[in-house]
Amino acid sequence: MLNLFIQIRVIDVIDIILVAVLLYGFYRLLKGTSAMNIFLGIVAVFLIWQVVKVLQMELLSTILGAFVSVGFIALIIIFQPEIRRFLFTIGTETRSRSVSKRFKLFSVNDNRQLDTEKISKACSNMSDIKQGALIVITRQNKLDDIASTGVDIDAEVTSPLIENIFFKNSPLHDGAMIISSNRIRSARCILPVTDKTNIPGHYGLRHRAAIGVTEDNDCIALVVSEETGNISLVMDGEIQTINKNEIKGLLDKELDIIR
Repeated sequence: MLNLFIQIRVIDVIDIILVAVLLYGFYRLLKGTSAMNIFLGIVAVFLIWQVVKVLQMELLSTILGAFVSVGFIALIIIFQPEIRRFLFTIGTETRSRSVSKRFKLFSVNDNRQLDTEKISKACSNMSDIKQGALIVITRQNKLDDIASTGVDIDAEVTSPLIENIFFKNSPLHDGAMIISSNRIRSARCILPVTDKTNIPGHYGLRHRAAIGVTEDNDCIALVVSEETGNISLVMDGEIQTINKNEIKGLLDKELDIIR
């Protein structure tokens, strides 16, 4: 009689939990994107295939099995951005940095001497006059590919220079500024725009670009709205509106800067 019951081992429970965590991770990555419907369709086909196999419907099982097998390569192509984002999430220093803090492990941060006071002052001044700006501050990822799309600056971080670059009549105002290792590395850079569909309509292209660059890269983005003057801080694809007095404190915290 014991053979009539399903034998559940501890390893089976662990296996189920890991699969559930993996599926939930994919769901979080795909939520709000056009790929979500494709993902749900694939899950539905896979579940139907498993049911068909249990019912021993050989012909339909063979057809669905071939579809799933051949479709694996197609899935890699379709979900390339999501897979890249998933792998980045696993290996990113953003996730591992919390561990190194707890155990006092080594940490390499070229932005420890970043003058966040000057960046904060520039954003505050631009907010007062509703001057649009998009500033990206690198962390472990130096964004070489993105920096190469703009104009090389390689200058010291100063409030007047930041404000002048984003002045509406400046030839460099359109695009993003990259700040790395306490230097303004480049300006007028082209950023990847997020493909999320659940972003509020009042966010413009600057905000979408800030979300896009922080989704796949270890960096922080600051956005000054040209319409409202509001300042937004973007990290890991998440955006929040902040007060001008909070900029320096938040940057110091996220960049591990000790004053």
